[in-house]
Amino acid sequence: MKKLALHWQILIGMFLGLIFGFIMLQLSWGVGFVENWINPVGTIFIKLLKLIAIPLILASLIKGISDLKDISKFRNIGLRTIITYVFTTVIAISIGLMLVNVLQPGNGVSEETIAKLTETYAGDSNVQSKIEEATRQKESGPLQFLVDMVPDNAINAMSDNSLMLQVIVFAIFLGISLLLIGEKRAKPLKDVFDSLNYVVLKMVDLIMLSAPYAVFALLANVVVSSGDPDLLFALLKYAGTVVLGLLLMIVFYLIVVGTYTKKNPFWFLKEISPAQLLAFSTSSSAATLPVTMERVEEHIGVDKEVSSFVLPVGATINMDGTSLYQAVAAVFISQALAFDLTFGDQLTIVLTALLASIGSAAVPGAGMVMLVIVLEAIGFPADRFPIALALIFAVDRPLDMCRTVINVTGDATVSMIVAKSVGKLGKPKVEEWDDHYDEVK
Repeated sequence: MKKLALHWQILIGMFLGLIFGFIMLQLSWGVGFVENWINPVGTIFIKLLKLIAIPLILASLIKGISDLKDISKFRNIGLRTIITYVFTTVIAISIGLMLVNVLQPGNGVSEETIAKLTETYAGDSNVQSKIEEATRQKESGPLQFLVDMVPDNAINAMSDNSLMLQVIVFAIFLGISLLLIGEKRAKPLKDVFDSLNYVVLKMVDLIMLSAPYAVFALLANVVVSSGDPDLLFALLKYAGTVVLGLLLMIVFYLIVVGTYTKKNPFWFLKEISPAQLLAFSTSSSAATLPVTMERVEEHIGVDKEVSSFVLPVGATINMDGTSLYQAVAAVFISQALAFDLTFGDQLTIVLTALLASIGSAAVPGAGMVMLVIVLEAIGFPADRFPIALALIFAVDRPLDMCRTVINVTGDATVSMIVAKSVGKLGKPKVEEWDDHYDEVK
């Protein structure tokens, strides 16, 4: 009998996790049971993915750059990557602004709902921590993001997934240096990273064997910790506006894939779907990165020279889904709290959301920190930030899951665009976890 495809296994796990979560909500002991006995399975899975993210970036990026033979190729790939990421992010923000101005979801929120949301969430420690983090980022100098990109201790950078951009800078520096010392001298170290790269990709295959069970656990936990259903329903129009915008971004990606790369857009969706489903379950581009790289390289056919640079960089600076959410959330809050926005303010949202996405961490909840920065840029009163964040906090987790899917899809799309533009988009070459099992069993 033919083995069920991975994306179907994950979808079944997600569906069963949702049903199980709703059943547990009806039982007095259900929430505690899920938190204590089910959720740890999902937490271990995410930790395993994060465990291999840094080694994969290091090995893959150094291998990719050192294999180029010509340093000008790296400059070519890098420039195309940054330009394409900026373009797709601007498209995402523009779609968000267009929808929120046309649908005006903030005009339908009653004073009673605002009061209830404020009472429930304004004093929440998570809301306060987001405001404090945004204030800290705003008070730093204009070039602080460049300073933060350069590590002063490579080992320390590799010990913290939030410092992924520093690891990328170190890996690029090391890869270019390997190119410059000549192939003969570089070969011993290149062989080490080549071997490490294959080992880490095999670890991805092994971890993915548990993916259906992990997403079951993750989705069940999301359901039992979802909060007040009445407040979620009150924000349905706002959430619907965000989700519609994210769906339009998927359509945009599919059009680009079909017209520029000449690949079947639905084939692309099918091949990248395991990474999308994991992005939805984990709400983290960084945790999903190992799977995204494996799908893009082996199942879509993007050469490692391209994917090893484009995807890690994308996980840290390309936040199409999050940027679209910034645009919708900022205008929605302004509409609900009667804060008038000019055309100039909306242009400020475009620029600030673009810049904030570059400096944002690829972890759950970073979007709300970015939102505070965007609100500050348009002159929103600082004393009303707790109310503003309370207004959207109830639906932030499910929307975070949705926008992470777009972030990951955008990374995969851009990797295909860049690969096609430099002649590095080839045929898929899929490797299974047990390809060499016969040799050692």
